[in-house]
Amino acid sequence: MTTTFTSAIEAALRNPASARANKLIVYLTAGDPTLHDTGELMAAIARGGADLIELGVPFSDPMADGPVIQRASERAVRSGAALAAIIERLADWRRAIGVPVILFSYYNPILQYGLERFSRALSQTGAEGALVVDLSPEEAEPYAATMRAARLDTVFLASPTSTDERLARIARLSAGFVYLISRPGVTGEKADFSSAVPPLVKRVRQFTDLPLAVGFGLSTPEQVRQVQSLADAAVVGSAVVRAIEDRYPTEGKAGIERFVRWLKTGVGSEPQ
Repeated sequence: MTTTFTSAIEAALRNPASARANKLIVYLTAGDPTLHDTGELMAAIARGGADLIELGVPFSDPMADGPVIQRASERAVRSGAALAAIIERLADWRRAIGVPVILFSYYNPILQYGLERFSRALSQTGAEGALVVDLSPEEAEPYAATMRAARLDTVFLASPTSTDERLARIARLSAGFVYLISRPGVTGEKADFSSAVPPLVKRVRQFTDLPLAVGFGLSTPEQVRQVQSLADAAVVGSAVVRAIEDRYPTEGKAGIERFVRWLKTGVGSEPQ
């Protein structure tokens, strides 16, 4: 599938040839702890140095997520953070920050909303695209075509267990960047750096020149730097969601900003 417009996401993640940039993508769950807090948290994450924000749509059966994000989804669902409510507020949240935003969602909420309606509404918010975590590339042609018609990027997941045939299809359908899963399984913080990352980056690079971002399991500046030495960006999700769960009630948005800045720069010890 050919990109027919200049991708703001690709531009944001494209590392300059003269100096490797430390690009950081941060995930948070919309509506955790409330929809009002989400806008302030997105702004804090952007100030902390995130180059792109993944805004998770809470889902009642988050099968790809570990316990930290599952708890966030449960809190968000209780706060009324359905897809329609998120889209209704997203334009205001997006205007308050200067970095691209993509929605990170399961496919069921999008189908319930209506694919064409979703793509039109998402485009109107100023967001740049979406990643649908449980949509296989073999079934994604209608989704990708509809999103591209609305000038939205379609990010797909590639894993260490993906065949070359699937990687080629993922590369063809992707726009903005390709998200590489560092290890099979669900999201969550890990103490070690996955040895599967270097060969996966090499394999995917055979099929695309899009920026490559690596996530699942990253929780420290050291792990972020390891990824950035191999790929174009590191993705941190569960560690930030945990920080929101543990720190936001007492430290507020400033605490989350400090935490993201620590991940981004690696300066000092983990902020308390």
